[in-house]
Amino acid sequence: MRPKLTHTPTPPANPDRAQQLTKRQYVRFAFYQIDPAWRRLPADQQIAHKHELMQTIKQFNRRMLLRPYSLMGTRADAEILLWQIAESPLPFQDLAAAIARTELGGYLKLTYSYFSQTKRSIYQIRPGHEDESEEERLVIDPSEAKYLFVYPFIKTRDWYQRSLLTRQGMMDEHVEVGRKYPSVRLNTTYSFGLDDYEFMLAFETDEPSDFLDLVQDLRETEASRYTLQDTPLFTCINMRLEEALDAIGGAPIAQPIEPGQLSESWVEVGTIADFAPNTARTVYLEGKMIGVFHVNDQFYAINNRCSHARGPLHEGAIDPAECSVVCPWHYGKFDLRTGQAIDGLVRRPVETYRVEIRDEILYVGTPVLEAIR
Repeated sequence: MRPKLTHTPTPPANPDRAQQLTKRQYVRFAFYQIDPAWRRLPADQQIAHKHELMQTIKQFNRRMLLRPYSLMGTRADAEILLWQIAESPLPFQDLAAAIARTELGGYLKLTYSYFSQTKRSIYQIRPGHEDESEEERLVIDPSEAKYLFVYPFIKTRDWYQRSLLTRQGMMDEHVEVGRKYPSVRLNTTYSFGLDDYEFMLAFETDEPSDFLDLVQDLRETEASRYTLQDTPLFTCINMRLEEALDAIGGAPIAQPIEPGQLSESWVEVGTIADFAPNTARTVYLEGKMIGVFHVNDQFYAINNRCSHARGPLHEGAIDPAECSVVCPWHYGKFDLRTGQAIDGLVRRPVETYRVEIRDEILYVGTPVLEAIR
């Protein structure tokens, strides 16, 4: 039996506001496999190759958010995933070319590469539930979940011939099944015209069994009848980049870190002379987008994603007298010194980060608490 239709999709109440929220992110999933010949190289060459590749990738911290994952032991045709998120597709090309120019890049085969973009869904989520807002769907903000499940997805052409009202009813059922598994977080991006597929799905969770049960339950939904393809499916394990490189074999480079041990991670922002007063820019650190603000001759760094709906704080209005910033998506004000929510819709603070100036170069850093692996 098909699910009962409860409502029809409605257009945004404020067209001007909808236009303001059309800025999207580009997303790339790059899966690499190592040539076994590399594992027969001398240990000193393997170590040098890994360090060169690490430094090459880290140079892109000012241009994209990048998360490394390992697939060793879960697939035979891919061993490393670089999940990349940027405001433009150009950094993806530059990174791919930079990796290819490294010594280790000569032994890496790009076995799968998927390209997509965020956008608002055409389907309406019923109010009264703690779901992501339409604005949040424009932003990918990876969690610290241990596992990532990625696969491309295609609907049948028959699906698109059904009325939007009918499809909305089937999606209502689909969403209700998903709500049974709150430990699984879905990131949906779109590939229409950009790649061979229509959607890219990426599920984050610490409980692989929950994801298995979710997929099995979704098979029984009416919408599942209109699935044309949802393979290949990749099971990826969240790791530090050096750990993911060590997992492919060769001489190890990762320093052992005990669970619960604190370490530090820093990223260069740029020269302070080029940073105009009362302005902001972004940088990526440990898989997070950081907003860096120059206010009253001081520098402040906070998580750039508003705690309400992930709005880009660096695009908000800065109040030098109050040392605050207002989220440009909804009225939510944050103290740049403490990250505290001080007015508007926001209730939760955003993370703050350390700032240092070394030889006229600005750096942002954070302590990293190692989780149990």
